[in-house]
Amino acid sequence: MKLIKKINILIVGLGLLGGSYAKGLKKLGFYVSAITRSQKTIDYALENGLIDSGTTEVTAEAVGNADLIIFALYPHVFTDWIEKYQAFFKSGAVITDVTGVKGCVVHKVQDMLRDDVEFIAAHPMAGKEVYGVENSDDAIFKGANYIVVPTERNTPEAIELCRNLGEILGFKQVAELSVDEHDQMIAFLSQLTHCIAVSLMCANNTPGLEKYTGDSFRDLTRIARINDEMWSELFLSNKDVLLKEMDRFRTSFNELYDKIKNDDREGMREMMRLSTERRKLFDKT
Repeated sequence: MKLIKKINILIVGLGLLGGSYAKGLKKLGFYVSAITRSQKTIDYALENGLIDSGTTEVTAEAVGNADLIIFALYPHVFTDWIEKYQAFFKSGAVITDVTGVKGCVVHKVQDMLRDDVEFIAAHPMAGKEVYGVENSDDAIFKGANYIVVPTERNTPEAIELCRNLGEILGFKQVAELSVDEHDQMIAFLSQLTHCIAVSLMCANNTPGLEKYTGDSFRDLTRIARINDEMWSELFLSNKDVLLKEMDRFRTSFNELYDKIKNDDREGMREMMRLSTERRKLFDKT
């Protein structure tokens, strides 16, 4: 199933990602509405042409006209929203999400969801270190990866629609992972890296370091400017898998520590050569 221009798209949660989805889809000619908590956010989105209509009230009219609904909410807010308001969904509607963990969301939502509405999970691997609709920018999708997370309860048509959403928004690569595979990959590729950046920034409080740093430190700690409310929830929602990845990192870090301590230069160089070869695979072309 391909996305067609005549469908109505509703975005619930108009922050950085929700606003970026809105901006990209509006440019493509879709009718885009939004529900979010702040009237100020709605006003900004309307004034800047990100949406066609918006409200802070969850009503049957606001929800029931949508063919595709994109949820850009924290995991617990998303599941609570579905439980409370799913009666408003149009029969045949498809819903998707942007949440950074799936194990605590996908099966719970699919279990409670009406039979005539389908939830197909997705995760756009894109973002910024700033927040709010005023920082939304669909350019963050260009060259980024997009993960579709289907289950056995999803239809081929909904999976194709979700993949198509990633394609038309300009993601470079659209991939599919199971719920467990997604959370394992995300623990290493995203959550662990944020843990490292936070730990590094908390490791040294020498005054004036910002006056002396080079690009390597800036690049490594870019994601340390972190939304503590969101990321603490994501870490705890994927706790068991994340802790395993932290243990794996600790083992690798200790290996390098020991090689430096023991003047094992060849051992260090071997790790650096392996690091260099593996890093090449991640370079964007």
